[in-house]
Amino acid sequence: MAVTASFFAGGFIFNKELTDKNQELTKKNKGLVLEVNKIRELKEEENIDFSLFWQAWQTIEEKFNGPIDHQEMVYGAIKGMVESLGDPYTVFFDPEEAKIFEEDVEGVFEGVGIEIGIRDDQLTVIAPLEGTPGQRAGLRSGDKIIKINDISTTDLTADEALKIIRGPKGTEVSLTIYRDEWQETKEIKIVRDVIEIPSLKWELKDNIAYLRIYQFSEKSDKDFREVAWQILNSPAQKIILDLRDNPGGYLEVAVNMAGWFLEKGQVVVTEDFGEGREEDDVIHRTTGPSRFLNYPVVILINQGSASGSEILAGALRDNRGIKLIGEKSFGKGTVQELTELDGGSLKITIAKWLTPKGEVITDKGLEPDIKVELTEEDYEQGKDPQLDKAIEILNQM
Repeated sequence: MAVTASFFAGGFIFNKELTDKNQELTKKNKGLVLEVNKIRELKEEENIDFSLFWQAWQTIEEKFNGPIDHQEMVYGAIKGMVESLGDPYTVFFDPEEAKIFEEDVEGVFEGVGIEIGIRDDQLTVIAPLEGTPGQRAGLRSGDKIIKINDISTTDLTADEALKIIRGPKGTEVSLTIYRDEWQETKEIKIVRDVIEIPSLKWELKDNIAYLRIYQFSEKSDKDFREVAWQILNSPAQKIILDLRDNPGGYLEVAVNMAGWFLEKGQVVVTEDFGEGREEDDVIHRTTGPSRFLNYPVVILINQGSASGSEILAGALRDNRGIKLIGEKSFGKGTVQELTELDGGSLKITIAKWLTPKGEVITDKGLEPDIKVELTEEDYEQGKDPQLDKAIEILNQM
C-alpha cells in the first residue's frame, strides 16, 4: 500500500477552555454553512435531493423494530457513500478500524500476518508477511480467500475482512482458500500471534549482495541506510534486490531507496491527479546518494510485489534498464492519503502513479523481463529457481 499523510499541530493558547468552546462553536457554524452551500450546489447542478436520506432516517426511527445505534447509522452511511465510488482503496475507518490501520503502518499487531486486497472482485492474499503464522501455514501470494470462519467474503471489503481475521494472540481463525493449482478449496486454520514485521535483510552470496526488502515502513528508511553502508564496505560487487511479497508502504521510502541506485534528479514516479488537474501532478525525483549507481543489479518480483515495490522496480527498470525476474507484479498503481476526521479517518485515493516512462500499472502489474515461476514442487522442496536465475544473470555481467 503507498500512503501519503499530512500532520497538523496546534499552537499554545492562553485561555484554553474559552478558546476550545469558541473553536467548537465556530467549527459547527462553519460546517453547517458549508453543508448548506454544498447541498444547494448539488441540487442546482445535478438535481440531487438530500431529503431522501432524511426520509429513510426518519422511517427507520419511526418503524424499525429493534435497538438503534445512531452513531453506527452515521458510520454506515459514510461507508456506503465511500463504497459507492467503486475504489477498493478508498475506505472510511471508524475509530476502532482507524486504530487497526495505525497498527498496520507501525508494523506491530496481533493477527495472522497477511496483506490482503481485492483482485478481480475477489478477496486475495497480496502477500504473506515474513515469519508470520500466515506464512508458516503455507499461504501464498495470489491465494483467493473464499470464507473467513463461516463468513463468505463475497461482499466484504478488504478492511472488513481484515477486521475479522485480526484477533488476540493464541486464538484461531479459519480461512477457506482456493489456489489456481488446486482442484478444490482447502480450509486452513491459523493460530493468531503478535506480528512484528521486519523491514529487510541481506546476506553475501560470493560477490553478490542479496537484499530482501519486506515492506516500506517508517523504519525501513533507516534500516536500508545502515544495510547500504554494510554492503558498500563488503566484498559485494553486484546486487540482487528481492521485492517478492513486498506489499508496499510509504511512497517517500521507496523514492529514497531509488536514490541509492539512480543518478540525482532522475524521475522515480509521477503522481497523476487526472484530467483537469495536471497542474497538481507531482514528479518525485531522486536526491541521491547514488552509491549503487555502478553496481550491476537485478530485481526479483512476483504477484505479491505491490505499490511501493512496483514503484521502485519500475523506476530502476525505466531509468537503468535493470532486469525484472520472476512473475508479474500485483498492479496497485494508486496513491492514498490518510485524512483524520472527527471520530474516524478516511483513506482516499488522490492520484494514480506512473512509472518514469509514463506506464500505468493499475490492474496490469509489471511484466518480468525474464519469467520464472515457482511450482508447488519448488515450494515443497525449498527450491528457489527465481533466485537461481538472478544469480545466473548477474554472473554473466
